[in-house]
Amino acid sequence: MRRLILLFGTFVVLMTAGSFAALAQRVHVVQPGENLFRIATQYGRTIDEIAQANGLAPPYILHAGNQLIVPDPNAPASPPASDPPPVVTAPTTTTAPPTTPTYSTYVVQPGDYLSTIAAKFGMNYFELAQLNNILNPDVLTVGMVLRVPGPPEPPPAPVPAPAETAPTAPVTGPPPVSTANTGGFELGGQALSFSQPGAMHSARMSWVKRQVKWHGEPASNFQHLIDSAHGSGFKVLLSVIGDPNGIRNDPGAYYQSYANFLGGLARGGADAIEVWNEMNIDREWPSGLISGANYTQMLSAAYHAIKSNNPGTLVISGAPAPTGFFQGCSTGGGDDDCYMRQMAAAGAANVMDCVGIHYNAGIVPPDATSGAPVGSSGHYSWYLPRMMTLYRSFFPSKPLCFTELGYLTGEGIGALPGGFAWASGNSLAEQAAWLAGAVHRTRGSGYVRMLIVWNVDSTFWGEDPQQGYAIVRPGGACPACDSLRAAMGG
Repeated sequence: MRRLILLFGTFVVLMTAGSFAALAQRVHVVQPGENLFRIATQYGRTIDEIAQANGLAPPYILHAGNQLIVPDPNAPASPPASDPPPVVTAPTTTTAPPTTPTYSTYVVQPGDYLSTIAAKFGMNYFELAQLNNILNPDVLTVGMVLRVPGPPEPPPAPVPAPAETAPTAPVTGPPPVSTANTGGFELGGQALSFSQPGAMHSARMSWVKRQVKWHGEPASNFQHLIDSAHGSGFKVLLSVIGDPNGIRNDPGAYYQSYANFLGGLARGGADAIEVWNEMNIDREWPSGLISGANYTQMLSAAYHAIKSNNPGTLVISGAPAPTGFFQGCSTGGGDDDCYMRQMAAAGAANVMDCVGIHYNAGIVPPDATSGAPVGSSGHYSWYLPRMMTLYRSFFPSKPLCFTELGYLTGEGIGALPGGFAWASGNSLAEQAAWLAGAVHRTRGSGYVRMLIVWNVDSTFWGEDPQQGYAIVRPGGACPACDSLRAAMGG
């Protein structure tokens, strides 16, 4: 039976030959940041009604530009079979008053997080939190009753009480090797201009990291970064930072828009995506909203968008800035240890493939665990082994991905600026030897998936002396290329 679809304005008329039954329905074009909960509320429908009309199933992933049929409860009845076919005219703008959405309750189960519950009901984290007056997602506990949209769900089957067992002894020693590592150790470098692919190949690098600063452009604007990497024989990691002001203005909507953009990059062939960068400090995330739990909501939206477009794209959590400056965590900024603890509590392990980590404050060899020549020498962030152990303890089932690891030296360039004077004693020979040592340590750990050297080719020298981290030095020499090649097996 032939089906005709005629579009008039915001309505669609479906007619089947024979009966010519007319059923008026709205067509809604999904806008950036929208989800099923918002759309259903806007039209006075339920999530289930719109989902059934469009053949959608949880977690109801929508993308900007999708067209959704919104059922109209006041559609005209089908005319008798003997009647002539109805004349189709553009409908008037008169619509029925919206109906009040229905709500039910949901009992929090073991393993639930606010983001996963919200996705189940076509909402985002902030809408579910607002609906239940939740200010702190860390207060979510098993058995808590939440208000959610839709008809009541049947209660979960009772879980039998576990058999009593003798208490186990505390776990000591290094964490177990991850079984979630989806590949062997690989080496790469962050390229600012991607001007030294030959040096990178010489160092046995198979990945190139490029940073993307997104301000609302389509993903296609950055396709050249993917194509140039692949054309030069590299896998590409895109580290994507957006606009903190967008988060401040409307966090939930911004998270989804940002996630949709990442989905476009994955669809374009990005081999890995790092979701944001150093989000524990107010330079990268709006002060007043800094929290590992808030970031995990963005990470959750990003993970689902990326995987729905390209399941093979590796999702790496944003790496926080390693610091002890804040002496804890607040919404104005946080040390990376407590920030990672917040992420773990919010369920970040469920929405990433690899844990992002930065280490670029090296002033001691990569096997040292003490003795840094600074006043804060007791802090873990000066020492590579202690950083690895700490981050591994938060996410024992996930591999680590060093998206920045570098050693700073001003040799052959000039005196380091005051904020980086701690590295004044580092030599170029130490940079080469320590990078090779870092590869040996991370590669041999069994739980590091990737190491990206920060950086390959920067020529910027100023208050942020990026050129001092570069392995290709002024004049084109690359001592670290030789040492890295040897560390990777020649």
